[in-house]
Parts: sequence; C-alpha cells; structure tokens
Amino acid sequence: MSTLDWTVLFGTVFAIVVYGVWKERGAQSAENYLRGGHDLRWWTIGLSIMATQASAITFLSLPGQAFEDGMGFVQFYLGLPVAMVILSWVIVPIYYRLKLYTAYEYLEKRFDRKTRLLTALLFLISRGLAAGISIYAPAIVLSTVMGWPLQLTNLAIGGVVIFYTVSGGTRAVSRTQTYQMIVMLGGMVAAFIYIWSQLPSGLSLGAAAHIAGALGRMKMVDYSLRLDTRYTFWSGMTGGLFLALAYFGTDQTQVQRYLSGASLSESRLGLLMNGIVKIPMQLLILFVGVLLFVFYQFFPSPIFFNTAEWRTTLASSRGPEAHELETKWRVASSAKRERALELASALSTSDPLKVEQSRVALRSAQSSTDDLRRQAKTLVGQARPTADVKDADYVFIGFVLAHFPPGLVGLLLAVILCAAMSATASALNSLGSTTVVDFYRLYRPIDENKTPEENDRHSLRAAKLFTIFWGVLAVLFATFASLVDNLIQAVNILGSIFYGPMLGIFLLGFFFPRVRATPAFIATLLAQLLVAALFLFTKVEFLWFNVIGSVCLIMFALVINRSIAGRSPKNRSRQT
Repeated sequence: MSTLDWTVLFGTVFAIVVYGVWKERGAQSAENYLRGGHDLRWWTIGLSIMATQASAITFLSLPGQAFEDGMGFVQFYLGLPVAMVILSWVIVPIYYRLKLYTAYEYLEKRFDRKTRLLTALLFLISRGLAAGISIYAPAIVLSTVMGWPLQLTNLAIGGVVIFYTVSGGTRAVSRTQTYQMIVMLGGMVAAFIYIWSQLPSGLSLGAAAHIAGALGRMKMVDYSLRLDTRYTFWSGMTGGLFLALAYFGTDQTQVQRYLSGASLSESRLGLLMNGIVKIPMQLLILFVGVLLFVFYQFFPSPIFFNTAEWRTTLASSRGPEAHELETKWRVASSAKRERALELASALSTSDPLKVEQSRVALRSAQSSTDDLRRQAKTLVGQARPTADVKDADYVFIGFVLAHFPPGLVGLLLAVILCAAMSATASALNSLGSTTVVDFYRLYRPIDENKTPEENDRHSLRAAKLFTIFWGVLAVLFATFASLVDNLIQAVNILGSIFYGPMLGIFLLGFFFPRVRATPAFIATLLAQLLVAALFLFTKVEFLWFNVIGSVCLIMFALVINRSIAGRSPKNRSRQT
C-alpha cells in the first residue's frame, strides 16, 4: 500500500472515531444515551438503518458470493420493501404510542415479564454472536494487508469499536452512520466504475453481462418450490419477508435507530427509504462481483484467492502437487481467455449461430478451470487440515490489493472498516441498552436515598459497562468466526435461527388479543426448539426458518391457550 492509501484509510477512520467521541457531549443522561435526542430526520434514520445492516461482511462477502454463484442472492431481499410498509403503518405507531426504550418492553405490557425476558435473551444471544462475526470480517482484511496475527487484529478492531461506541450513544451512533454510509456507497460506486474501465477495450457493459449470463452468473430469480434450494423467489418473498419483519421490527439494533426519530412520520419515512434503496444497493454490490468474474475471464486470476493460505500449501509437503496444479491453471486460464475473446467478438457481429457456439466453448473452458479450483481447495485442506478452504471472502479484497490504483485501495479499505464500525457500534449500543433496560433496571431498585440525577448517572455508567462487556464477548467470539462458511450467509443463518420465534411472539401480541401469557411463553420455547432441530437435523434452507418459527409459534400458542381455557374452572362449570 502507498502512503496515499494509508493516509486515506487512517484519515477516514480517525475522523469517524473523533466525531463519535465528540458527540458524547450530547449523551450526558441515560435517556439520551439509550434513546437519543428524538431529533433525527428521516434521511439520517434511513442511512443509519442501512449502515447498521450493511456491515463489513456485506462488502467482503457479497462480491465473492456473486463471483461464485451469481446474482441470485438478491432474492434474499425481495420481501424487504413489503416488510417496510407493514412496519411503518402497523408496528412502529404502537412503539411510539407506548414510548418504549426497547421493543421487548412491549411484551411485558402485552403478556408478562418472563415472556419479555425470554425474547430479550434470544436477542442478546443472536446479536452478540453476530457482532463477533462483524468484527472478524474486517480483521481478515487487516491481517492480510498488514501481516498481523488474526487474533491480534480482532482485538485491535474490537478495542477501537468499543471505545468509539461507549464514548457516544444512540444519537451519536445514528448521526455518525450517515457519514459512514456515504463513504460506503461512494467507495462501491468507485469500485464499480474502476472495474468496468479495466475490462477489454470495446467490451460494453451489456456484452460483459452477456458473458456473465452465459456462465450462469446473471440469473436473478428462481421460481422453483424446493425447500432445499437456498435462494428462490418464494423463499425471498416469504422467508425474506418474515426475516425483514423480525429484523427491523423486533431486533433492537434496528428498533433503536428509528425510535430516535423526531416524529412518527420521520421514522416511517426512514424505514421506507431503506425499503426503496436497499435492493438497488445490493444489486450494485453483487454486480461488482459479477464484473470481477468477467474481468477474470480475460486476465489471470489466482487459483486460490486466499493467497497467504496458498503460499503455505506451496511450502508444504504438497508443494510439488500445488506447483503442477498452477501450471495446469495457467494453461486452462489462457484457453478460457481465448474462448472469452471469441464470444466478445461474436457478440459484436450479432451472428446467433456464432454466439451460441462461442458460449458453449466458453462454458467448457470455465468447467475446466472450475475443476482445477476444486482440486486446489482439496489440496489446501490436505496440506493443512485446519485451513479454511472457502476463499470467496477473499475475491474482492484480493482484487482491490492487486489491481486498484493508489488512493482507491485506501478508500475501499476505509469502506470496509466504516461498515465494520457502524454495524458493530449499533450492535454493541443496542446490546448494552437491552441489558440495562430489560434486565438490570428490573432487578435493581432505584436508590431512594439518592437524587434522580445520581440514579440517572448510575444507569448511564451501567449502560456503558454493559456495552464494554458485550464488546469483549464479541471479540472473544470473533476468535472462532473462522470456522464458519461464507460470512454473509453465516450472519443471516444465525439470525434466522432466532428471528422466527422472535417475530412470532410479537405477531401474537399484535393480532391475537385473546392469547394469554403462559401459552405465549411456552409456545416461544417450543418454536425455538423446533427451529434449532430443523437447523441441526434437516436440509431445510435457513430463510424458511423465519416462516416456520413464526407460524408454528402462533399455532402452538393458540392450541395451548385453548387447552388451558378448556380446563379452567369457569369453563368446566359451564359444561356441567
């Protein structure tokens, strides 16, 4: 990296940290720290919501996801706009009317305390684990760039984020995320333009998309009804809808963002902005990965994108096999380049027969390189059994470091770190707030011998201490994040395990007024156990967990509620 890259990278990160610390002066009370100043406008709320969701994992994993599997991942977000409309007009007004600190307070008002505590605990577990993965993702980048030990990098990033989060509060996090989101979007647009400019001269964007489509990377919608297919139209419109309702309606990292709005209208507009902008943003990031795939049809690429791990393989006892595989890779890549150039030339002639023949030839060449990549992954695993043979998360960052000009490398690394800071800051802020509001305050009575100001300062200190606690826990979990598959899928799978039952209990409260507390509590436990069993013992894809968990919880609660009502003394007296 050049001096300019380091200046851009650390200048951006330093400015954000300093800004977050400076905003602390606006969070001098527990009220402001936990709920913000209730003065945020809709565009700040919208950008903050997007920044909370768009972690560093988005910018590391999503291009690699598209490189490997194409644009189909966008189906994951198909239910999002519908979810934003439902939340804006049905659920958010309830939260505003009750003047809540956390979403889980509603459950005690509707059911009882044990239901509130159980749901808040599910949130703490799921979001605490996800925060660890959010720290681990940028740690991959810095450990690769700087040559630092990965665990030391986890600790360094976690420490910076904890300091920045504890120094601010809800309002500081939300306002800072506005600038972080601008940096993120600007960086990805710059990456898109640069990669496009590096394609062979005369190759139009339409021709690039055609080449990607010929190799199965442009298919966006799959209408199949198979439950073991991860991304389909139906899983996106049902499972994705339920996941979005759960995430934005019951996950405190998001609820805390829009409850800081200046009014109900501002919060609604912020959510709707997210519903409108999110899918185009994800399409942009996915298409960056597709353009990378097209770029590597014409130019040499690594046989294994985690180059550090591949160097270890070359130096191991498997080194001779790895070198032989590299030789075959260069030959196959050269042949693939010739087939890609032939297809590009055929597209310019508009000859259907020639185009189809060139497409078939390119598919055959791609199949050969795919087979060599599979062999390389197997070899990496044989050379070091504990190695991570999934290299999709290294595709985008590897290209950035190898090909981007000075300055743009620093900007893209700043994008990744900004995303890590925004997502992790939101998570730690909400984890600390939920722990204080839903647990600590309930079991620590107010000291009547102290003034209200002294009790408020105590609550503020507790919120900051719990934020530090969750930050340390997230760093510890980041130590084990290397055991997961593709990072963005890992976060979504983790959320889906818990979000179905969480959404179900809220829907039960909103739309089934006759269901009592104990049936709701038991149904939540049963639904969570069911989803865990599906995850552990079946091949049902994770998006369906959200639907199954929500629907089954409601069904369990209705059955249990009717059973208890049928055994009540009042009902027995009626029967006699």
